[in-house]
Order: sequence, then structure tokens, then C-alpha cells
Amino acid sequence: MFEDWTSSPVDALDLHVEVDSAAGRRVGLERALRAAVRAGRLAPGTPLPSTRGLAAELGFARGTVTAAYDQLVAEGYLIARQGAATRVADLPRPPARDTADTGSTAQAPRFDLRPGMPDVSAFPTAAWLRSTRRVLTSAPPADVHGPGDPQGRVELRTALAEHLGRTRGVSTTPDRIVITSGFYQSAGLLASVLAEAGVAAVGMEDPGHHVYRDVFRHAGRLVVPLPVDADGARLDRPVDPALGAVVLTPAHQYPTGVPLRPGRRHEMCAWARASGGLIVEDDYDGEFRYDRQPVGALQGMAPEHVAYCGSVSKTLGPGLRLAWMALPAHLVEPVLRAKYRADWHTQGLSQLVLADLLARHDYDRHVRAARLSYRRRRAYLVRRFEAERRAGALRLWGVPAGLHVLMTLSEDGPTEERVLARAAERGMALRGLGELWHREAPEQGILVGFAAPAAHAWTGTIEALAAVLGER
Repeated sequence: MFEDWTSSPVDALDLHVEVDSAAGRRVGLERALRAAVRAGRLAPGTPLPSTRGLAAELGFARGTVTAAYDQLVAEGYLIARQGAATRVADLPRPPARDTADTGSTAQAPRFDLRPGMPDVSAFPTAAWLRSTRRVLTSAPPADVHGPGDPQGRVELRTALAEHLGRTRGVSTTPDRIVITSGFYQSAGLLASVLAEAGVAAVGMEDPGHHVYRDVFRHAGRLVVPLPVDADGARLDRPVDPALGAVVLTPAHQYPTGVPLRPGRRHEMCAWARASGGLIVEDDYDGEFRYDRQPVGALQGMAPEHVAYCGSVSKTLGPGLRLAWMALPAHLVEPVLRAKYRADWHTQGLSQLVLADLLARHDYDRHVRAARLSYRRRRAYLVRRFEAERRAGALRLWGVPAGLHVLMTLSEDGPTEERVLARAAERGMALRGLGELWHREAPEQGILVGFAAPAAHAWTGTIEALAAVLGER
């Protein structure tokens, strides 16, 4: 008769232990389990396989395993109860090491005013769950769990083509859309394609996002600063003939918040048509405008010369890692080759769920609700610092749109460095303007994200900011 291996639920658990039997099997197993618990590989509360199951797995006598378990129970490493699985005890842990210089994830800030962060506590959980259930119960398992397409699920690309055309004025079709794992990957793919095409220089806004600037520099491209003024980014004349692409945030320039004015839009498109250059449009928070209808995408003016990039990072949350590019026809195949080399394909289930949210307009409803909430927060923020603005202590920029406000500081007030230091002392996350300039910072300021705090923490967070700015 074959033994019934399913007699105990914990017999089905896999447990990897490397037993050195030089001192005997029992002692070797004790040492291996003890080391696994100390190192945290076996977390507190983890059930261990039954003595019968582990003995069969290791080829040991059951009594050997029982004796090892008994010894570790006596030492306090394991807990054994009658009729229940033996589990790892909750041992006191040594103090956590300092991770300041290791690149490890920092502790969540007490006051979160990071720019570009949405209120993730407002994530549309119910709608997401409904769409997930529909996908899991209706889609063939191969569509959900099978190998993916580097271009992305056709369901999502089809839904995006309709949504982007309707809400952002993007002129595209599903066959020109590529799904990626965030704008960071989109920028990396485009940087790789531009490098292969021999583009020597890329223009980027000054000030602008330093992280994405580094992406193009890492690809070996010379980054040319495009000065930003009240009309947005500009091309200085004569235009450098080596310039083969420009990266813009035309709906809401990061970080100043100014939109790219119509004259500059026409100028950029005329340059792209005449030179064969590429415009990379980062529409990072184009859905959020509060004083009138959102500014349409630049891509609609020159679809064959603009690579339009969007994501759900500012609407649903950066943790989903879902983004898209609407590309000129000639870039689709080169980008797909780069995507295949990068990671083959983006996770499939989330793509199908987002496609369902878009098709049923639950995504639209969520964005409208978020826009209303952020409009109220923006209004409160402006009112709270009205006295400081009138006194000349602060100037506010980018107020009509987006998820942050740029506050530039007066020369006779605290410096940007001092404000950031005081904020850090209080557990407040802010971004300084200084790191976003290509050159030495000609102006100092801070970026205040007003979307990230949960609703119940909003007022207290802004009062904490006021205290930081008010100190001398």
C-alpha cells in the first residue's frame, strides 16, 4: 500500500534545509533549523512539516526528526501544541541596522507632501475587485496566466485608444500603443531606441525631473537644457543640429506647473516636422486641471512626431506599474524589440483589470472624484498661505493643475536647504527645487504635493508645513 502523503495539511509544506550530518543527523538538523530561525528565513508563526513528512523528505528516521523538534522546543525556537502543527516561536529580534547609506526603502514619512503622489487610500478598491472577478471568471486562463505579448494586452490597448482619444485628444489606434511598467521604463525604452538610431542629443526642460534626465544620460545621450519660462519650454535659436528629440511635460510642466502655450506647441511641432526629430510627451498628471477643462495632449497636433506617454501612477497609484506609449508608426517595431529585451511583457492580470475599468467607465468616475477632492485640497492650501504670499515670503506656481504646488522662497527668508532640513527633522517629505535644475540653481523653492496625505491627515499635514515655513 502507498502511504497517504496528504494525511496532514502541513505535510504539503516545502521546507529547504541543508543538513550537515558530520556530527550526526539529529544534531545536523537541529543546527540547520536553528540557523534558519535566527536568520529570519523561518518567520515567527511559520508551521513546520509534520515529523513524518519531513523525515520522508530528508530520508531520515521519524524519531530523528522528532528528537530535533523536541530539542528546539526546549530551547524556545519552536512551539509545539497537542493536535496542532509545530510552529516557529516569536523570538526577540536584534535592533535593525542603520539603512541610511544602503539604499533601502526609508520609513514612510509622518507628513507626506511628496509631489506627484496620489492619495492611495482613495484607491477604487470595490471597482477594482469587481473588475478582477469579472476577468478571472470570464477570461480564458491562458489569457490571464499565460505568456504575454511585449506590446501588451489587446483589450487594454483597445480601451486606451478610445479613452485617450476621448479624454486627452490623442490620435492613435491599438496597434500603435505599447504597454510598459511605468514611465521610467517608457523613457528607458525610448532612450535605447534613440541611441540605436544615432540621436546624439536630447533636449529636456530646465528645471525638470532629474531622474528621467539621468535615464537619457545613461543611454549615452547628451542632454541639452530647454529653458522654461511663463510660456513653457522653449527651443533656443539656432537649434542645435545634433538635437534629435525633446522631452516635454506640456499639460503641466514639472516642476513649475506652467502649460506649454499654443505658440510654443506649434513651434515644437514645426521643429519636429522639419528636422525629423521626436517629441516625447510625458502626460504625467494631465487629467487634473481645476480651473477649466484639462489641456489636450500635444500628440494630437503631430501624431507621427510625438511619442505620447501616460500611466496610472498619478490616478490609481505608482505601485501598479502600468503605463503606455502611443507611438508614431515607425517607432512601434523598434520599441517592441527594446521591450522584448527589457522584460518581455508587462503583468497580464492587471492589464485586463484596467481594460475592464476603462470599458465600464469606472476609471473615469474615479478620476472625476479624485479631481474634486484634489481641487478642494488645492483651494485650502492656497488660502492657508495667502498671508505669506501677500507679504512676499512665498510665491505659488502651478496652482491651476496637477498634484503639487511650487513654492519659491524669498531671499530674506529661510533657504531651501534649511526648510528641507527642518521638514526632515519632523518626518515631513518634501522635494526641493534645487536638484531639478541642470545647472546651479538660480532660484530656490519647494514642491508641495497636496494629493498624497489621506483625507483625515490633510489639515494637520498643512499645519505642520506652516510651522516649518514659519520658523526663523
